[in-house]
Amino acid sequence: MEKITGSEAIIQCLLEEGVKTIFGFPGGAVIDLYDTLMDSKIEHVLVRHEQGAVHAADALARVTGEVGVALLTSGPGATNGVTAIATAHMDSIPMVILTGQVPTPLIGNDAFQEVDIVGITRPCTKHNYLVSKGEDLVPTIREAFHIARTGRPGPVLIDLPKDIVASLVDFTEPKPIRMQNYQPTYEPHSGQIEKACKEILKSKQPVLYVGGGVILSDSSDDLTELAKRLNIPVTMTLMGLGAFPGSDPLSMGMLGMHGSYTANMAVAKSDLLIAVGSRFDDRVTGRIDAFAPHAKIIHIDIDPTSISKNVDVDIPIVADCKHALVAMNSWFASSNENLEEIGNTHSAWLEKVHEWTSNHPMSYIDEGETIKPQYVVEKFDELTGGDAIITTEVGQNQMWAAQFYKFNKPRRLVTSGGLGTMGFGLPAAIGAKMAFPDATVIDIAGDGSIQMNIQELATAKQHNCPVIVCILNNNYLGMVRQWQELFYDKRYAATVMEVTPDFVKLADAYGAVGILCTKTSEVESTIKRALEEVKHNTVVIDFRIAREEGVFPMVPAGKATTEMLLV
Repeated sequence: MEKITGSEAIIQCLLEEGVKTIFGFPGGAVIDLYDTLMDSKIEHVLVRHEQGAVHAADALARVTGEVGVALLTSGPGATNGVTAIATAHMDSIPMVILTGQVPTPLIGNDAFQEVDIVGITRPCTKHNYLVSKGEDLVPTIREAFHIARTGRPGPVLIDLPKDIVASLVDFTEPKPIRMQNYQPTYEPHSGQIEKACKEILKSKQPVLYVGGGVILSDSSDDLTELAKRLNIPVTMTLMGLGAFPGSDPLSMGMLGMHGSYTANMAVAKSDLLIAVGSRFDDRVTGRIDAFAPHAKIIHIDIDPTSISKNVDVDIPIVADCKHALVAMNSWFASSNENLEEIGNTHSAWLEKVHEWTSNHPMSYIDEGETIKPQYVVEKFDELTGGDAIITTEVGQNQMWAAQFYKFNKPRRLVTSGGLGTMGFGLPAAIGAKMAFPDATVIDIAGDGSIQMNIQELATAKQHNCPVIVCILNNNYLGMVRQWQELFYDKRYAATVMEVTPDFVKLADAYGAVGILCTKTSEVESTIKRALEEVKHNTVVIDFRIAREEGVFPMVPAGKATTEMLLV
């Protein structure tokens, strides 16, 4: 059995898992690992803040479906990554985070740059480890990757004491991983599948309600087959956008607090709600007692704790979304039912759905040369052919991106859904671009959110990772300001950004291209220029938008999703 240093073993394990890129920031506790990393084939991306490292690794995982990897030093290096780890945890993103730790004899002594990162991250990781013995190092890393990518995915943290990383360890041969207390259920129960399919056949006003689990399980094609086979309209959560083609006639877009009028009304009037890979988040349901009040509910999810957690369901199916959808499609394909006739019974329902869309489309009021942010997003959609990877910050910019960019493919929207983390978009754009260097990657940002991790422009430059940063600049913390306008008598407490940098000069300072756009008539030419410039350099566009533009529809807190405020 081969004896190698802990740092060499870690690199060997990463290569064994197919890791090509990791994101990190060095420090004393991980200096041995960084020294070994220099001689490996793994590309290390040096970020400017540890939060950026984890967000970038998160985005790489979202766009590829692989496990993202971040490397952080001990103490503040590890704690700087906690917000980003929680972001990945809320959105079920497969990641492994390696953190440095003080030598084992010093643990618990308040040594320099010591924190209990295992204790700190216990609530926001799928699992975590402190490696206390050299012989546990290699098995722990292999187990961590297994846990991160299987079942409901999530981030796994491994805390690495400096003496363990420097010591000699056995590099054992890999074996199949079997964990007695961790055995996710992939295959659906055939009886539950039959119950669900028969319920679908009986329904007259069904709705497919689709979440990020469909994207994570790579089952978009299977979902699309089911929807089209039976002529069922589809609505998606923020995390589910792209799971079904956004421009398809059966698509109703996003539902919930800032969802489309059509989606919210269809759910409210449905007689059957088929939830696939979604968790009935409060942003989706609004007032729970008024959510889908007339519908029977089928819920497919690999995580049994998500089923009936927020909303009671009638037919639970604990399974991987892909396995369940394949089983449902097979059941319908082999049934004696006239599926064309079944689909035709939904025609009146679809007419009603399309009527809602005609009467209440996603819209905004044109104000001439005052730039409307929705128009900017529409133009990006048009000029990229809907084929860019869109990352977002969090706030109004995120919702406008979700509402007005038509996501026709999965893994094209990269956004912080569950945690709503400002500062996510730029490092996420870098992670996505590192994964797909030939893709056009655009971060749709706000002037508040972009400043939380704007230093990552240096990362984009250093690693030849050109992305477009589209700043929808209204000199406000826009989403909170909108609430203050509607519910707090326009008392804009702490939401006015009185001092905002000159983003064009700031871009120039980082060696990027900065463009200022102040009029509607300049928007198209500005975007065309950016799409050319980004072939060679990162581009920052400062769009000076209508200052008090709101995101609508909007469901106020505590209201039913049918009680929407419209434009």
